[in-house]
Amino acid sequence: MLQVLGVVLFLVGLMISIGLHELGHMLPAKKFGVRVSEYFVGFGPTLWSRHGKETEYGIKAIPLGGYVKLVGMIPPEEAVKPVRSRGRVGRIIADARDASVDEVRDGEDFRAFYHLTWWRKVIIMFGGPFVNLVLAIAIFTTVLVGIGTPTATTTVDAVATCVPAAGQVECAAGDPPSPASEVGLQAGDTITAVNGAPVGSWVDLTTVIAASPGVALELTVDRGGETVEVLVTPASRVRATASGGTETVGYLGVTPTSEVVTQGLGAGVALAWDYTVATAKVIFTLPVQIYHAFMATIGAEERSSTSVMGIVGVGRISGDIVAADVEGYSPLYKLADFLMLLGGLNLALFAFNMIPLVPLDGGHIASALWQGIKNGWARLRGLPRPRPVDVARMMPLAYGVFGVLIVMGAVLILADIFAPIEV
Repeated sequence: MLQVLGVVLFLVGLMISIGLHELGHMLPAKKFGVRVSEYFVGFGPTLWSRHGKETEYGIKAIPLGGYVKLVGMIPPEEAVKPVRSRGRVGRIIADARDASVDEVRDGEDFRAFYHLTWWRKVIIMFGGPFVNLVLAIAIFTTVLVGIGTPTATTTVDAVATCVPAAGQVECAAGDPPSPASEVGLQAGDTITAVNGAPVGSWVDLTTVIAASPGVALELTVDRGGETVEVLVTPASRVRATASGGTETVGYLGVTPTSEVVTQGLGAGVALAWDYTVATAKVIFTLPVQIYHAFMATIGAEERSSTSVMGIVGVGRISGDIVAADVEGYSPLYKLADFLMLLGGLNLALFAFNMIPLVPLDGGHIASALWQGIKNGWARLRGLPRPRPVDVARMMPLAYGVFGVLIVMGAVLILADIFAPIEV
């Protein structure tokens, strides 16, 4: 039951995030005079809707997105250069243009989206992703500042008995004893200094240890209020690097305790930046990620723990968080983890929607910026204002991108079902 509750909470959080994203488009559009005929969260069959003054508001069955219909996004034929495309491509462009023109009420052409200045278009189209970015920063800040995060300390929680072989975590016969066990380090010891230099964090300590394979170090240890000096030589151990290679580092053989530590006000912004960079890297490698997810689905390879996940996988993790029955994992910590998951989802919505391809928001932003460049160039040359950018010409690309997104989403859903990531 708790697992189901976690999934339901995730879906509610997702729908709220999508709904606020669409509000980020709708509110500035209305402010600038554009008629917004529809505001829907979800796709597919309509579950509920009601009509406002000029906008239909509603919820649809499939929680994989949402949309606001901005009337007149595509300029009429007489406002743009003639389209030379024929055949299927020409029909797609013509049909999209006709549908857009039909949405404009008699006498309300001045309210069509295509009439807006380029910077107003940017504000409207960036409004949605911007809301997700703000939500992510707000959520991260709430958790990091208000609740805190588990942080490794310099107090020893456990001492390893051996130096495991490269790529292993468990001891095997023949593995040499760990340096920590040889010099008698104990659980509860707090390492306060190395060679007389204070260490304030676990990162400080491990940085020194990793850089000192085979080098004798003097550790200052607080053991039950008594100061003890320990001379230890970190063992050499091979580990993998982020670039796919290996390196030799020092190994002591201790694991730290952790405590919940609150962060400063800027921590939420810093984490949002780190997530954005990481998400951008995933987006750049998305075709490769989808390929490996597909191969894992058909059993041709193992699903990587770093693989990109779809809505099913993220929903399962949300359910696992709520249903987890682990000593010390209080409801407050569950809430923190759930909120961090929701914040990461909003960051992903922000980064993904900024891809400069229609029908994504980034594609429409790029179109508006191009209009601004054209207008500025014409003004410098003393020429009349150029015709509006013809969004209809982008419709064949938009349909292609939309089809690719559907395929990728389906692959990730199947991968999450048949080859789930173990976390």
